[in-house]
Amino acid sequence: MFRLLKLIVIPVILAPVGDSQGLSDTAVSSPQLRVHVGDSAFMGCVVQSAEEKHVVKVDWILSKGERAVSEYVLYYYSNLSVPTGRFQNRSLLVGDVLQNDGSLLLQDVQEADQGTYTCEIRFESESRVFKKSVELFVLPEEPKELTVHVGDSTEMGCFFQSTKKKHVTKVEWMFSSGKHATEEVVLRCDSSVPRGHSQSQGRFQNRVNLMGDISQNDGSIMFQTVKLSDQGTYTCHIYLGKLESRKTIVLRVIQEEPQSIQHLGSISTTPRPKTHQPVTLDGNQLVIIVGIICTTLLLFPVLILIVKKTQWNKSSVSSMASLKSLESKEKANPEKHVYSSISTWETTEEGPRGQSEATYMTMHPVWPSLQSDPHNPVGKKKSQLGKFPEPQTF
Repeated sequence: MFRLLKLIVIPVILAPVGDSQGLSDTAVSSPQLRVHVGDSAFMGCVVQSAEEKHVVKVDWILSKGERAVSEYVLYYYSNLSVPTGRFQNRSLLVGDVLQNDGSLLLQDVQEADQGTYTCEIRFESESRVFKKSVELFVLPEEPKELTVHVGDSTEMGCFFQSTKKKHVTKVEWMFSSGKHATEEVVLRCDSSVPRGHSQSQGRFQNRVNLMGDISQNDGSIMFQTVKLSDQGTYTCHIYLGKLESRKTIVLRVIQEEPQSIQHLGSISTTPRPKTHQPVTLDGNQLVIIVGIICTTLLLFPVLILIVKKTQWNKSSVSSMASLKSLESKEKANPEKHVYSSISTWETTEEGPRGQSEATYMTMHPVWPSLQSDPHNPVGKKKSQLGKFPEPQTF
């Protein structure tokens, strides 16, 4: 009876042990990475072994759930690394396969990249498969533009999430003021240099300091006393050995200086947000406003009458001036009106001796204004008096 139980229990115990040896790393909790859209993610996958082993195949697979279809991200076979599908230009095998390292670098992370990434490594002459998983969470994209006032300070972040520490070898910041402008070195920092001994270059010296810790994959900088000439594009280069990852930030500088705010004994250069408060009027102000409106309504008709009267006066003056000009013309040529209606007769008779005798003519003035009105008795009488008698000869 005891031998029978022993034969049954031993296979039950050995089966999980064999599986745990084949998938030793899967028993460990999967590390998590939280990466913003557009950033890079480093996923480590290293097999620690005292024996020399030869890696024949590496697979990276993305799964988004139990029922979701898995998709290949990258595979390595026969000394050839091949990214697949939508990861072709964004996934790189950055580990040294000869050192049992199949680590993956995923660049320009997108929202659809969220999920669980599983690394599978197969060794030569072994049926066992080494597996390790990384859970990736994708966060919204960080702003790529910074707006700063002249004289202020700002921090520029440059880091990427990784399952390994102390993997960054060098960080370099470059500046360009335009598309065709020459790039300037802002700051350089090497992993061999202790933190705090980074070297800022050129006109950025003593104004740019390394704030991050490159041993923690953080190459962020602090930009102090920003000038108007500092406006442009800043590019952060993160080197993972021979590989490079980039991040670009556009800095815009505003000439207007913000209002300084004193808070807890220190002065902050953050501008106060403008708040719009409703305008309230007291009783006196309302009375004044109503009085102004009523006065305007009462004076408006008076103003219209004054304008019309001014126009009428101008027209009267112009008509009087035209009449005076006509009278002046009539006074300048009085004889033309007096003698315009006088007709003359001239007769000559020869005497008995053939000599001509002179003819005398009497002229009387004519009043045109009185003669022109036949119904006026005075005018009629004067018109009769104004007739010329028959010429007499002497």
